[in-house]
Amino acid sequence: MPRVPERLLLGPGPSPVEPRVARAMTEPSLSHLDPAMMTMLDAVRHRLARVFRAGEDAFTFAVSGTGTSGMETAVANLVRPGSRAVVVVTGYFGERLVQMLGRYGATVTRADVEWGRACSPEQLDSFLRALPAPPDVVAMVHGETSTGVLNPVGDLCRLASATGAMTIVDCVTSLGAHPVDVAGWGADAVYSCTQKGLGAPSGLAPITFSRRAVESAAAVSPERGETHRSFYFDLNLLADYWLNRKYHHTISAPLVYALDEALDIVLEEGLDARSERHRTNHLALVEGLAPMGMELLPPPAERLWSLNAVKIPDGVEDAPTRKQLLDRFGIEIGAGLGPLAGRIWRIGLMGFGSSLDNVQTLTAALGSLLSPQIGRRVYQ
Repeated sequence: MPRVPERLLLGPGPSPVEPRVARAMTEPSLSHLDPAMMTMLDAVRHRLARVFRAGEDAFTFAVSGTGTSGMETAVANLVRPGSRAVVVVTGYFGERLVQMLGRYGATVTRADVEWGRACSPEQLDSFLRALPAPPDVVAMVHGETSTGVLNPVGDLCRLASATGAMTIVDCVTSLGAHPVDVAGWGADAVYSCTQKGLGAPSGLAPITFSRRAVESAAAVSPERGETHRSFYFDLNLLADYWLNRKYHHTISAPLVYALDEALDIVLEEGLDARSERHRTNHLALVEGLAPMGMELLPPPAERLWSLNAVKIPDGVEDAPTRKQLLDRFGIEIGAGLGPLAGRIWRIGLMGFGSSLDNVQTLTAALGSLLSPQIGRRVYQ
């Protein structure tokens, strides 16, 4: 087998895996129904609830799959054909929520915001007031990976909940890096991933459902001829596995070990301390890029700390610079998506990858590639 090249993963995900997490994955494999596995899954549920800051009556677990599987689990269990849904769209992953809700039969209304800006509470309030009927579901992204924007989802959820709507929140790029407070937000379904702020490999999607969301999913009645449109993401069947030890699917033992260890690391560091580390290293990156004439796309108050959307300076080509970073320095950063393609680089400082050493390594590499007079390219 060819040797896998070493990479410093500073893109939009995955992020570098914690060494302790990598070692945990080498433990002997267990069956998905082994009593020791069930004990570990209980521990994972309780730790995840702490990291999400979920309510005591929430159902918190992890879906087998990437962050998109978490998104689909939330949508599959809260949306019925004909549901009225509003999606706050501030970037690519807001767009994905629109598509997902539509596939599950919702009538979707978009609350569009300029890419690179957060949705203000005033914008959403005005939008909701203008609707002909209150929505059943309001969905939004906390940390928009495509634009580096942090949305004020606490305020947005409160406005949505006041209409009686269920709320869905994407925390894929914020959990483990920014403060997340599901109970304080009053959110109904919040999902994330393992490969970003938590510092584990991809393959599981942490998710939490409020009591009323669980009750809504349980209200689907086979006796009345109703069924969930998804078998794999049916919350009732997943709860039977996680809580009642009934077979549903074969969960990956190494990925469970990885998540279990990653959550231990997060809680050892402390949620507030971990958020502060991400904030500090984000600010160090902003400071390190400034002498090269580079700045971030969102205004300071609307910026993610874990994903930095850096404007590409005039005269600098996107793909050749990223290729040189990868080929010469082994550093991966991400390209822009959609209307931001060729206009920004997406630089991730997430989980184990959020360190001052990584900030200095990246800024030194960029400085060696780009002329001090940033208006022209220097490729050596």
